[in-house]
Amino acid sequence: MNFDISTAWDKIGQMINGVIAALPNLVLALLAFGLFYAVAKGIKTGVARFTERRRRHRNLGLALGRVAQWIVIFIGVLVALSIVIPSFKAGDLIELLGIGSVAIGFAFRDILQNFLAGVLLLLTEPFRVGDQIVVGSFEGTVEDIQTRATMIRTYDGRRVVIPNGKLFTESVTVNTAFDRRRLEYDVGIGCGDDIDRARELILEAVRGVKGVLEDPPPDVLVVKLADFSVNLRTRWWVTPPRRADALDLQDQVLQAIKRTLTANGIDIPFPTHQVLFHDQTEEHDGDRARQREGWPAGQGTVPRPRGIADALNRFTELPARRDTTDQAQPANGGQ
Repeated sequence: MNFDISTAWDKIGQMINGVIAALPNLVLALLAFGLFYAVAKGIKTGVARFTERRRRHRNLGLALGRVAQWIVIFIGVLVALSIVIPSFKAGDLIELLGIGSVAIGFAFRDILQNFLAGVLLLLTEPFRVGDQIVVGSFEGTVEDIQTRATMIRTYDGRRVVIPNGKLFTESVTVNTAFDRRRLEYDVGIGCGDDIDRARELILEAVRGVKGVLEDPPPDVLVVKLADFSVNLRTRWWVTPPRRADALDLQDQVLQAIKRTLTANGIDIPFPTHQVLFHDQTEEHDGDRARQREGWPAGQGTVPRPRGIADALNRFTELPARRDTTDQAQPANGGQ
């Protein structure tokens, strides 16, 4: 097999000549693309600065700035291709995209849904960058709101990317939507303790913690008569409502409540059960019409408690009572 080396050199020479001939177009295309890229960056920066000065819809401005940037860059790519490849027509590409729009719509349905949801979120602004939100099982600080997804940083240092469609259709709790936030905690006291006295002591402890707001004032409510305690719900307001500050203040409040209640003899009970052995506690036990289930005396007469001696006396009295009953029965029969 004969190989003509001159033919190969001719082909290489033609390619080099073609590249040299296209160099002006390549340089011009790069300059055109660079110009469009610079314009796109300028549009993005300008929109961001404009919305930052107005302080409204800042997130929307950032998203629209990104969209405008990519549109301008896309136009720059089309212009550059038209310069490098004179036969290339942008109209043919647009026509091709129009023909395949239905297929593209089905293929990118979720992406388009998240995009539209992102635009609506940016318009309505239920939350902003820096807010602390709760979405399902995730809780953290909003880092960025994009047209496709929102990124939050959890309190343990992880990043969670949540699609905007989920944020738009599900419930979202914004913990930092307002300047103040109410915290609450249930404190159990002994069933025999004075509720009014315990409420007074708890309020005194809460008011003494620096950072608890005086307006609205803290309050204490009885919320449950539990099995072994009376539960008092303590509520107080804080500002700012960020999680780190709220946790730090809650720690101080609970410590103050514990110290105050303990110092004043108010019991904070642990789970206990009271077992009453009937026929051994009160003289009415066993009589369902008069038997008590608990211990409080109330305003009535307290039954006399039973003891071992009482039980032995009654045991010794039983034979005498039986003899009396047996003697009474013949007498009644004789009459």
